[in-house]
Amino acid sequence: MPTRLATARWTGPVQDGNGTMALGSGAFEGPYSFRTRMGDDPGTNPEELLGAAHAGCFTMALSAALTRAGTPPTSLETTARVHFEQQEAGWRITRINLATTGVVPGINEDTFRDAAADAKANCPVSIALAGVPDVTLETVLQT
Repeated sequence: MPTRLATARWTGPVQDGNGTMALGSGAFEGPYSFRTRMGDDPGTNPEELLGAAHAGCFTMALSAALTRAGTPPTSLETTARVHFEQQEAGWRITRINLATTGVVPGINEDTFRDAAADAKANCPVSIALAGVPDVTLETVLQT
């Protein structure tokens, strides 16, 4: 399997400096700064990119599980909300809330919820994020 690459460049002191983050594939490059991470200035931040990675990995794992079970999804959409909070020991990712909505012919809500729970527990990004104290999952099966 290939090794994936991402890069970050930073110039200046943390509160007044700035940088860029880029994906090795060239699919994304964006600015980041103290204000895009701790405030609402335009740009990205590591937590947003982590959320995109988690949502993407989880959704793909859920699609694979549903397909293996003979009920491939028509569509799946997942949102990841990454909570970045100051703690006594410093800034920490304290919680990630995954919310997924799917259109999957031939299954019921319990089966969808079980498949989603399995994908949450076993997708590679979820496993890598095992140190996050609280990762929740909300599911909606649309008919």
